[in-house]
Formats: sequence, structure tokens, C-alpha cells
Amino acid sequence: MIGMVSGVCLMAGTGEAIIDCGGVGYLVQCGSKTLSQLSEGSPARLHIETLVREQSITLYGFSTEEARSWFVRLQSVQGVGPKAALAILDILSPGEIMSAAALEDKTAFARASGVGPKLATRIATELSGKAPPAGRGFQAAFTPPSSAAGTGEADRNEGLSDMRLRNDAISALQNLGIGQSDALRAVAKAYGTFADDPSLDDLIKVALKELGS
Repeated sequence: MIGMVSGVCLMAGTGEAIIDCGGVGYLVQCGSKTLSQLSEGSPARLHIETLVREQSITLYGFSTEEARSWFVRLQSVQGVGPKAALAILDILSPGEIMSAAALEDKTAFARASGVGPKLATRIATELSGKAPPAGRGFQAAFTPPSSAAGTGEADRNEGLSDMRLRNDAISALQNLGIGQSDALRAVAKAYGTFADDPSLDDLIKVALKELGS
């Protein structure tokens, strides 16, 4: 099973890219957010989710392990296939998905192309109160290579820092004896009050105020 491809981007088109890995060109399905970080002729490294069907093997590529793991988690909801999961990840970062699920914000999910009100409600309801996916646990070991497209480190790691920040805050609240669902909701509400990424201490303080309100 393929878990990652690393090489040179030969082509980045609508919905897919070809990554040359030692002379073998892998056709990878990608969302527009991931594709925007690829540049033809430049180094590329993608986390891969492999979907095996009776007559096909499809590779789905993501710039971060968090995005890949949420791609899998979203498809655990009945009615959500790869296309809808990619559409959601195009408009919401992993951290924003985490918040939308915690707050049962169906409107956030309904903004994705192809996700109607009923499906958005199902997604928000079924993911509410659940811890974020653990992923494969090696994101830090695979920093994406530099790209000629000019995307900065912050852009390439979009969703990574805020996911870690949210997870750390949730863990801190749980260590204080607060239940997982309440901790998820409190951190989601608290995070939404900041214009930029807050410090962990500030996020925890505001989350505790949310719990007490």
C-alpha cells in the first residue's frame, strides 16, 4: 500500500497531479487546496490515501497527514465519498473541521460543493463529540520540500499548527476532569474568538471561561 510519494511534480491539472518518483509517474487525485501548493517541475511530497476497488486503484494526495486523516474520517459518515470529502477539505482546514464538528455547525459543511443540507447535518451530528483522527503519527518526520511556486512553510503546513494547538488545549482540559465533548466544544468556541493563532495558555483560559459561562 502506498502511503507517500516524493519526487517531482510533472503536471498539476484540474483535480489531479502526476508526481515523478524515480522515473515512475504516479497519478494522484487532489483537492484544489493541495494542487495550489504544487508547481510543475518542482519538488513534491504528498501523503497518500490509497483507495482499492474491484477494477481500480486510486491515490489521493494531501500536503499534510492531518488532511489525509480527516479525508478518511469524513468518509466514515454515510453518504460522504472521496469527492465530497475533498470538497470539504478545500474549504475547511483540519482545525476548522474539528471546530465545525464540535459545534455541530452544519452550515460550515454545507458550504462545500456537492454537500447538501441533509448531508451537512449528518456530518455535523455524527462527528460531534468525537476526538480528531490520530493519523499515522509521523507528520513531523516528513517536512514537505521547498517549492518553486513560492508557498511558504506556513502555507504548506496549513492546518497543522492549529490542530496541534487545539489538541493540546483539549488534552489540558481533559486533564482537569472535563469530559471530551465539553472540552471539544469549549476549545472550538474559544478558538473562534481569536483573530490569529493564540498561545496555548490563552486558548485554555478562554476555553475555561466558555465552560463557566
